[in-house]
Amino acid sequence: MKTLYIVRHAKSSWLYQGIKDIDRPLKERGIKDSHLFSKFLSQEIVKPDVFVSSSANRALHTAIIFCENFKYPLSNLQIKRQLYNFSDGYLVKTVNALDDNFSSAIIFSHDHGINSFVNNFGDKPIAHVPTCGIIGIEFKDKHWKNLKKGRTILVDFPKNHR
Repeated sequence: MKTLYIVRHAKSSWLYQGIKDIDRPLKERGIKDSHLFSKFLSQEIVKPDVFVSSSANRALHTAIIFCENFKYPLSNLQIKRQLYNFSDGYLVKTVNALDDNFSSAIIFSHDHGINSFVNNFGDKPIAHVPTCGIIGIEFKDKHWKNLKKGRTILVDFPKNHR
């Protein structure tokens, strides 16, 4: 059995002119939501075996805050540039490539890929995953590379905890 948690990066800023999209930072609200929500989640779910993040600044900063509050070593955080692609294809490839020794994983990624993924692999339709939202899906499969349709076990958003 495998359990996957997918987190959309927290609220980011559009204030900085001339900055590349990949470098956009979190807004103050994004930082607060990440701390609030990850502290709550660390008490509600078993700490995932592996944390994986997009290389985009906003996703990486969200992941670092979650690592801190889950007491997950930053040195073990995996950073995957391909997750910045905004396609569920790269999210699927990233999940399929996870080491089978991990029974659970948490991935920090972006809007388009997440929405497609959770609707293709989960059993509950989700119209939109907001910033810092988390979706958990449980799979009966033994190998990450063979994932089929799973059971959505968690749908939660920071607004439910403010």
